[in-house]
Amino acid sequence: MRSTGSADEAWYDDDAGPVARPYTMTGGRTAPTGDKFDLISLVVARRGVTPPTPLFPEQARIVELCHDPVSVAEVGAELDLPLGTVRVLLGDLLTAGLIEAHDPPMLSEVPNEDLLKAILVGLRAL
Repeated sequence: MRSTGSADEAWYDDDAGPVARPYTMTGGRTAPTGDKFDLISLVVARRGVTPPTPLFPEQARIVELCHDPVSVAEVGAELDLPLGTVRVLLGDLLTAGLIEAHDPPMLSEVPNEDLLKAILVGLRAL
């Protein structure tokens, strides 16, 4: 059901409830303070830490989601928010000491030839 207001209000759907643009959640910021978050970085809430200030609902939801390690991409999907917004919110929580972020493991070197041969043999056996 559409609002019966002026043409400027025609975009608003009464059934949708309150609408908040993502930039309002981040104070207009588009990049996180401090560390950047990779999509597959794991985020986990720190236990026993009290927030220094009251959290916004989205931040409280992130802390709730992160009782077990969860990826940045999963947080964005669960909150149905753009990843840029999620990264800013995560940066704020990290700065406040409410979460920990763990970078994904990276290969420090190219796999050796023996490993690649073993993988090829295994694939051919399928």
